[in-house]
Amino acid sequence: MKYLSCHFTVEPLQPGSDILIALLGDTGFESFVNTDTGFDAFIQEDQLNMDEIKHLGDFDFNYSYTIEEIEQKNWNEEWEKNFEPVYVEDKCCIRAPFHPVPQHVQQDILIIPKMSFGTGHHDTTWLMSEALFSLELKNKRVLDMGCGTGVLAILAEKLGAADILAIDIDEWSYENSIENCALNSCFKIKVKQGDSTLLKNESFDVIIANINRNVLLSDMEAYVQSLNKSGCILFSGFFESDIPELQKKAVSLGLQQSYQKVKNNWAMLQFRLIS
Repeated sequence: MKYLSCHFTVEPLQPGSDILIALLGDTGFESFVNTDTGFDAFIQEDQLNMDEIKHLGDFDFNYSYTIEEIEQKNWNEEWEKNFEPVYVEDKCCIRAPFHPVPQHVQQDILIIPKMSFGTGHHDTTWLMSEALFSLELKNKRVLDMGCGTGVLAILAEKLGAADILAIDIDEWSYENSIENCALNSCFKIKVKQGDSTLLKNESFDVIIANINRNVLLSDMEAYVQSLNKSGCILFSGFFESDIPELQKKAVSLGLQQSYQKVKNNWAMLQFRLIS
């Protein structure tokens, strides 16, 4: 499976970049990385629709883009050149094996992302990582939906979860999560490739879903059906402006919001099942 990188240059940088990222998130793009002049957007080659990119809308800012194919070896080389450890306050460090062992953090996580996304650099992964520390995960069954590199599933095990199911539709993510689980000596995580149809007859105490707004809205009912009574569910992968729509859907399914947080316009919502 080939990935493409679309390099966007935006002038002025804000709010243009945030607007474009929000729109591109609805067209199949999986991850975004901010740059000094705009951002890079990543998508599977077979998901790219050039007409959708060309007709995003009329704006009062200017933007241009170039597209290139990403090879696995090039991704790894660039990652090793530029990847710095990510600190979630003093709670967690997400780093590569070639980084020094961190001091004074509660949890240390090693990852080799390859073609997967979820290094902790993205604000949504940071938000979800922080939120997991506020939950009681000991002896709980956890679902990491859209697991990417598996970093959130790995953190859940390190925080005491007894059994974790990690799911991603992407083959690279599936393979990479297995590799990263082994790297962290995590043996309570089962990784599967697929979508929400894999949740049939499954039940969880805690569900982590860091995907995007459209997938969350489409699959939220399946998540709720798999959530044990009084269970907790965390949603991220969307912008602050998307909060009302997700809240409305969640409430209609019997969820009650218990917490929310925003970081650089990206949002995280936490709910409990009340019915």
